[in-house]
Amino acid sequence: MNDVVLMALVATLGTWSVTALGAATVVFFRTPNAKRLNLMLGFAAGVMVAASFWSLLQPAIERAEAMGGAPAFLVATGGFLFGAVFMWCSDRIVTRARGRADSAQGERGDRLNRIIMLVLSITLHNIPEGLAVGVAFGSLQSGASMESLMGAVTVAVGIGLQNFPEGAAVSIPLRREGYSRKRSFLMGQASGMVEPVAGMLGALLVVYMESVLPLALSFAAGAMILVAVHELIPECQSNQEKEPYWATMGIIVGFAVMMLLDVMLG
Repeated sequence: MNDVVLMALVATLGTWSVTALGAATVVFFRTPNAKRLNLMLGFAAGVMVAASFWSLLQPAIERAEAMGGAPAFLVATGGFLFGAVFMWCSDRIVTRARGRADSAQGERGDRLNRIIMLVLSITLHNIPEGLAVGVAFGSLQSGASMESLMGAVTVAVGIGLQNFPEGAAVSIPLRREGYSRKRSFLMGQASGMVEPVAGMLGALLVVYMESVLPLALSFAAGAMILVAVHELIPECQSNQEKEPYWATMGIIVGFAVMMLLDVMLG
């Protein structure tokens, strides 16, 4: 038991480090450039939309079908809607809690709300990913074979590679909002810190985590779609008189990269 928990911890520390590497891409932006940042913001939106299906909804449906019980379409749809409503309510709560402070700060308050939603969305997305790695390694306690061990390693490697663009999906929009490169990097890598915690919990409670993992995956998908559609896509499409398709191509490329990683790594 202790061995599989330790392996899950090491694996999720690795996926977190890849998130940090993705967040570190923000250092290439010496000065904010609207055209370049619109492209990267579109890339982040494409990554989130693709991850919502290939990394979250599709695995949620497959796991729900394998487990039986409630129909898979109900689990996926219910979790997806719950995740979207959760993010919407979170946005409303943040806005109401700031109250007069938002009115006094004007645009700055709106920017803070967008940042909170973005970071919360990616963080929520990383929780089920950490759980998935933990469950993969926790399942080895019932008798590990070379095939099952390599399967768990493949899950960790796949999620780690996916985390690279996700780290950039947080740090680059933060840089666009005027944050320093250092602060953008720190907040970007912090979004992946939940993965080691979730990985250990998944390994410790593998039997219970497997039963709720489909709902958790679809919940994270709903949260990510709401943020991508409501915040990132409109933002990257603003101020594009000279290059109307620049951010759009960023969305396409981001979607394609994440889809390629997910399909290729299974």
